[in-house]
Amino acid sequence: MPSGSNKQVRVLVLNDQQYGDSTLYRFKKNWFIRFVLGPSLCSQQVNIFCNQPPHIGKLRKDGFHLLEWKNSSINKHDRSDAHAEYEVIVPGTFQYYFEVNSVKRGGGFYIVDPVLTVGSDQRHLPLDSICMHTVLTKLLGPFKSWSQRLQVSRESGYNVLHFTPMQELGISNSSYSISDQLKLNPNFSSGDDIVTWDIVSKFVREMQVDWCMLSVTDVVWNHTAKNSEWLKQHPECAFNLKNCPYLRPAYVLDRALYYLAVDVGSGALVSENIPGMLSSEKDLEAIELYLKTKVVPDLKIWEFYQVNIKQAISLFGLKVENSCTDSKQSPAQNVLIIQDSEFKRFGCIVDMDLAVKQFYLSMDEPCMDAAKKNFESTLMWLNHMKRSEIQDDLNSAIKNVISTIRYERLDKSGPKKVEVSKNSPLVTEYFYHPFSDASVEDDEKSLFFTEKASSIMAHNGWVMGDNPLKNFAEYPTKTYLRRELISWGDSVKLNYGKSPEDCHPLWKRMKEYTEMTAKIFHGIRIDNCHSTPIHVAEYMLKAARKINPNLYVFAELFTGDEGIDNLFVNKLGINSLIREGLTAGDSHELGRLVYKYGGEPVASFVQPNIRPLAPSVAHALFYDVTHDNESDIQKRSVINPLPFSALVSMACCAIGSNRGHDELVPHHIHVVNEKRCYAPWKSTSDKTNTNVISSASGFIKERMVLNQIHQAAAITGYNQVFVNQRDADVVAVTRHNPVTHHSYILVAHTAFSNTTNRKVQPMVIEGQIESIAFEAKPCNADVDCVSIVENFLHDRDVVNGLSKMNWYSDTDVELCSSACSKILKNDSTPDKQTIIFTDFPPGSVIMFRVKLVQDAEHHASKVRKKVKEIVTNNENVLSSIISSLDLYDLNRVLFRSDPEERSDGFGVAAYDFPGWGPVKYCGLQGIASVFDKIRATNDLGHPVCQNLRDGNWLMDYIASRLENFQKTTKLGDWFKSVFEHISRLPRYLVPTYFDMVLFAVYLKILNACWSRMTPFVLQGSSFVRTLALGSVAMHGVVKDSGLPKITDSCNEFASLAAGLPHFATGIMRCWGRDTFIALRGLLLIPGRYEDAKRLVLGFASCVRHGLIPNLLGEGKICRYNCRDAVWWWLQCIQDICKSCDDGYELLQCSVGRIYSSDDTGPDIPPKRYQTLCDVIQECMQRHVEGIKFRERGAGRSLDENMSDAGFVVEAGVDLETGFVYGGSEFNCGTWMDKMGESDKAGTKGVPATPRDGSAVELVGLCKSTVDWLCRANNSAKYPYDGVFVPGCTVTKLSWRDWNRKIQDHFESKFYVSETDTNPLVHKRYIYKDSFGATHPWCDYQLRPNFPIAMVVAPELFSTERAWDALCIARDKLLGPLGMKTLDGDDMMYRGDYDNSNDSGDAAIARGFNYHRGPEWVWPAGYFLRALMHFANQVGPETQKQTMNFVRGYLSAHHLHVENSEWKGLPELTNSNGAHCRDSCEIQAWSNATIIEALYDMEKYGA
Repeated sequence: MPSGSNKQVRVLVLNDQQYGDSTLYRFKKNWFIRFVLGPSLCSQQVNIFCNQPPHIGKLRKDGFHLLEWKNSSINKHDRSDAHAEYEVIVPGTFQYYFEVNSVKRGGGFYIVDPVLTVGSDQRHLPLDSICMHTVLTKLLGPFKSWSQRLQVSRESGYNVLHFTPMQELGISNSSYSISDQLKLNPNFSSGDDIVTWDIVSKFVREMQVDWCMLSVTDVVWNHTAKNSEWLKQHPECAFNLKNCPYLRPAYVLDRALYYLAVDVGSGALVSENIPGMLSSEKDLEAIELYLKTKVVPDLKIWEFYQVNIKQAISLFGLKVENSCTDSKQSPAQNVLIIQDSEFKRFGCIVDMDLAVKQFYLSMDEPCMDAAKKNFESTLMWLNHMKRSEIQDDLNSAIKNVISTIRYERLDKSGPKKVEVSKNSPLVTEYFYHPFSDASVEDDEKSLFFTEKASSIMAHNGWVMGDNPLKNFAEYPTKTYLRRELISWGDSVKLNYGKSPEDCHPLWKRMKEYTEMTAKIFHGIRIDNCHSTPIHVAEYMLKAARKINPNLYVFAELFTGDEGIDNLFVNKLGINSLIREGLTAGDSHELGRLVYKYGGEPVASFVQPNIRPLAPSVAHALFYDVTHDNESDIQKRSVINPLPFSALVSMACCAIGSNRGHDELVPHHIHVVNEKRCYAPWKSTSDKTNTNVISSASGFIKERMVLNQIHQAAAITGYNQVFVNQRDADVVAVTRHNPVTHHSYILVAHTAFSNTTNRKVQPMVIEGQIESIAFEAKPCNADVDCVSIVENFLHDRDVVNGLSKMNWYSDTDVELCSSACSKILKNDSTPDKQTIIFTDFPPGSVIMFRVKLVQDAEHHASKVRKKVKEIVTNNENVLSSIISSLDLYDLNRVLFRSDPEERSDGFGVAAYDFPGWGPVKYCGLQGIASVFDKIRATNDLGHPVCQNLRDGNWLMDYIASRLENFQKTTKLGDWFKSVFEHISRLPRYLVPTYFDMVLFAVYLKILNACWSRMTPFVLQGSSFVRTLALGSVAMHGVVKDSGLPKITDSCNEFASLAAGLPHFATGIMRCWGRDTFIALRGLLLIPGRYEDAKRLVLGFASCVRHGLIPNLLGEGKICRYNCRDAVWWWLQCIQDICKSCDDGYELLQCSVGRIYSSDDTGPDIPPKRYQTLCDVIQECMQRHVEGIKFRERGAGRSLDENMSDAGFVVEAGVDLETGFVYGGSEFNCGTWMDKMGESDKAGTKGVPATPRDGSAVELVGLCKSTVDWLCRANNSAKYPYDGVFVPGCTVTKLSWRDWNRKIQDHFESKFYVSETDTNPLVHKRYIYKDSFGATHPWCDYQLRPNFPIAMVVAPELFSTERAWDALCIARDKLLGPLGMKTLDGDDMMYRGDYDNSNDSGDAAIARGFNYHRGPEWVWPAGYFLRALMHFANQVGPETQKQTMNFVRGYLSAHHLHVENSEWKGLPELTNSNGAHCRDSCEIQAWSNATIIEALYDMEKYGA
């Protein structure tokens, strides 16, 4: 997403025990990585370490340095946004890990791409622009001819040359069998022209500057040529029979197979039905039988793994005789064969001490003969089991031998070997045997001569399906014995050990070789990477990057597991993995690979600069054909190479090809067998001269165009890809620039197998086709593909290609001049053009340059300019409009649930997306919440995106609903003008452009909301700011749902919704208790003091019976059926007085009394006015006098579920204790107000939680109020010093005395101590939920209400008791988001609320358990505040632990609000935090109390 800063930040959330060794993260240089703590770590003191060199200072000895935590929040104890961030400035692979209390708890890797440059101006070469050309260096001939031969690569448009190893090669002359890693191949020198590494280095630099070509080469760390001279001096560098004696049995089998081949080749086994040349399955069956019955049994391989029984029994007897005890002993385990480390025949042993215990000392009456007999029997059994085990291995070996022979000699796809001899054995040898032939028996004797054993070395190779993280040559391998290795008979595997100390000469040589390579070349290909010990490669690459930090590292991996691939990529810092286009079986699969290996979909969403760090896939180096592949002509057809390579070139990643493919060489150029040189470049049009290469050869000219376009597309930002499979053979690929909206569209008619010419269906292009960048087709559409290949003649001296296969091609073709197509325009659809393929046979390609039509280009430019102005704060019109809006207006712009919007009467409802559903809010937040998720996953197929592509309805909706109201009309008009531009774009672009505008404006409006709030919010954490949006979402003007209208002519007043969407409008919107529980968190802390005062005064005008309404109903149809709302109202008046500079002036504000008496209807305008002080005093006085009345209009029309007795409301004050009390068993006057509704279950009219008597939180609120009134009176801010107590004689109860009464009686009446003998006690060390309930057991229930009293009146509680009770509540009540409304151990507990349950189960029917278990969020805020307060009293260590706990606990709430489409916290959850479908998705008091907890963190966090 465009922003005012180009700083790219990727945010990685850390979680406990999260190890990302197999998760790949890619960075570009100068990006920033930002670590933040996830929910599992928020409560911990976490240290993060990284081994990237720091900007300042040094790395520690272990190579890591500690990162510094930063916190942008004004509240330093709210660490929701705490992060550790730094800039990645060095290319390579880097590791991070984090600790808690010095214990590692997670970690991972990230890779920073190298910066590659070419030319004298050192211009940047992006990885995606790489066009690599592989050359077998040995085929370049003498160095003096290299320039001419490599000119072919230059003239073909490649920008990176991949040289196979330049070193001196081994006896096989294989390009990858190096005999001396430090010496240049002497074949490059000629006469007196001695070539050195310095000369090569100079040539590489010249190509970089003059040809703009980089050079890379292979490093071969895993093996060396078997005839390497240096290996004779240091045989310990290989796996040989001296340092790896476990290989000796495999060597014996290998020699037997060798001699078998000699016998077969000489005809010595004809009598066994084995001919000298194998040509049928019958021959293989004969060999298999001979191996099973003669060769293998005669070797007796199992003897290397067995015990010499006779010798063991003799030693056993001696051991028994020398035993110093005859006491009976029972061994802990039985004897087993211990493998002889030298692997001599019958060299294995057993533990004789254990044998003596098992066979002699364990006997009741020790007997030597019996012991020996038993011992002998056991040894025979152990030897037998070992023989069976080894026989299984040998059976596998025979099977693998036969499979190899079958592939190499009979399989159609194999090399079809014929000769059987010493030089062409049945199977490749597994061991280098540098001695004369003798016999298996004589060869085995060499095992026991040290000088010979060290010279017999294991060949390297690879094992199909093996674990690449294990070294197949290390003990206890049986790879060689079981013949599972695909062996390279010219090279031996190198034995590094675990560290340089294990084989210093090898590590030293290979490090020097690696450093030399890194010094000369710009990159390295790790040969045989998956079989190279990963610790070796790490060591070598670390040395290489010290020489060249911008080293480009690539490799092939054949692990078959993306996780293991990523492990290699991470540990080694591999920048690209080679992928092979030749693996595609058809054009459909090839198109899938083109799409898979890079780029994002066309019209993708623009992502914000600061965004989550998403796992990457390994960057691809996508080859059409590698040097290991067969020819595309061999596999497919002679006309397929051009469309095949053209499709690969359209991939948004690095691409590559092998020398010879472009020249149409119709066979594999073998890395071992090929001895001819490449042909040099010569500018000529004569294709018959096969000794040279020119632009007329193969498809060299066409390749140049494809490579140029690939590079230009990568460099100029064509990073979006679309693949369209037109039919079985025709594929269209689009490369798109998301800024300019210019595209390259390639259409390729492949010829994987079908070379028949046929008509290609027309294709419609959206946009304006500017020109044809490139087109090509076979010159002869009826070419005989088979005969061309069959008649091909190999040149004797140079590698040559097909000369009779020609393409017509042209570049920058005018549309009217195309030889392949014509373009049709339609006046009715000027933004679309149709391509008719007039002559487009198999083997053809055509590439179009396409842009937006002029009108669309103009409108796209206008929108991008507008968005840029917004994000850089230069869009003055929009800024002016937004600055004129107040928070009520912003409520309308951002929020408004469906019921709220409908109540306006304009016929507008929540926008409903077909196939998906309605948005949560009608304002921008509703749409932004959806787009946040769509954008993050780039889900262009989402129904919301389809709706935008289908029409302009959503844009019209946004603008028109704002135009319905005077104050938002200008914003609606602004949107309308911008959306007009978007509507004129091609429909595929509409979602991304719509999102660009929406997101930019949305962020600006959010900032406008926060800028109207206190620094605590504006400069607070993202958690605080998101919660504070609840202030805007929940407090707004809703028709017929506001505060009382004092006059008939006055405007609608804003009210606070209890919750959305269920409590949005009408009488159910505005609840007394909900409003004032939420008021401090949603209005006072954000600084909306006037709104808070207005709510206080609005409810004051409706006071009746000494109570404020439970349901406000605009003051016209109030309902006074709760006894707690008035106390929350009084608490908020206290909070306002304390929070605002002029707070106490509120007490003198005039209140128009709508109800002149308890029994009259509403008076509008009011006939009587009082100060708020007088109204407060009236409420306090009425409570002391006692309140008892029957609700007006009592009956089913008022409440269909209430019993008749339940309509009687009662409240008062116990003059002995000072406790406020009230209610009855027939109603529920506190927040736990569920009334039974089920006739079926018999609960209709039965309150689920009456909580009559003195509810603990009301006692606390009353205490808080009288204490405040006392102090206010003492400071002359409140005129009354107490209340009058009625009776025979009127007495006065002062605030001070009332306060003291509560203080004196609270703990004795509410605390459940260890000495409480009441049989109803369920849990001790808690505070009762009530005192004096009709049903006494209700008093003892553990509920989350006592922490409320702790917050508002902490002086009531002793610290020790309070802390114990809070700890019990934490263990028993606290859920992931909220608090259980009843102890889970209580027999009445039911944790899951379902209001639609219509069963006969009285405990849950029709949601009877609303407050009997489900976890409500708002009490959690009070619990946390109480916990912090009393932890502060307990002591510093407890306080520290508690603050960490609170941070960790609130992280779940942070995560919830960030992911919630309602941007708020729910009313409640079911058990263990499970979603409750009947809950409001955002509840005012839930947001409010969590804000209060965050606000209190600053007070208690010091």
